[in-house]
Amino acid sequence: MTPPATPPATPAATPAAALILFTDFGPRGPYMGQMHAALHQYAPGVRVIDLFADAPVYDARAAAYLLAAYAPDMGAGAVFVCVVDPGVGGARPPMVLWAHDRIFVGPGNGLFEIIARRAERYEARRIVWRPGKLSPSFHGRDLFAPIAAALAVGEAVETVALGDAEWRRHDWPDDLDQVIYLDHFGNAITGLRAASVDAGQVFSIGGERLSRARTFSDVPVGQAFWYENANGLVEFAVNQGSAAQQLRLEPGTETGFL
Repeated sequence: MTPPATPPATPAATPAAALILFTDFGPRGPYMGQMHAALHQYAPGVRVIDLFADAPVYDARAAAYLLAAYAPDMGAGAVFVCVVDPGVGGARPPMVLWAHDRIFVGPGNGLFEIIARRAERYEARRIVWRPGKLSPSFHGRDLFAPIAAALAVGEAVETVALGDAEWRRHDWPDDLDQVIYLDHFGNAITGLRAASVDAGQVFSIGGERLSRARTFSDVPVGQAFWYENANGLVEFAVNQGSAAQQLRLEPGTETGFL
């Protein structure tokens, strides 16, 4: 695929070290494989890394805070293909965002709000290019993957200016006071940056009072606590146990902090 060579307002990408997948498709089923195949077709020499295949389902707001916390790990120059898109095929604009020396491709439904808000500067563009065949229900494979792949190999893509009113969510808080992700161990990641929470903060969750600890081994086995996870977010955990089960947590559970 060679999109029409109409450059965006910011310079065309230089070849990327990696393409990063961030989706709510889930690890099972064909969707992640189809995304990999599309990216390989258009950018065969670029590594593809699955950051999240199980981002918050249908929840662009929660996913926005998760993406903002984990994107820096992927390094400058990375191109992200982000698909949490319950409005696929609808009015939300397909877009490219340049921010933090990275490129984000996906739906303009607020998914990139926190990335943009925390950037010193950003450039947002609406994707104009369309493939010969575009499934109305799978823009990830047919639209976002080809565009991201083109940018990853240094090609320019056809875009036009995208106004903030078309995709920004200024009413969303700077930190999200709820559980946004449960990992394999049952640890509960929140949308709160630990830097915004006093070290002496005690959370009352699931009938237990959780104080801050540095890490798991600092508390007895079976004790619940909160800590700053490796990506700077408040996370609820149980030493050698499941916070999700013990504290009855699920995505959307509010912490009551804010």
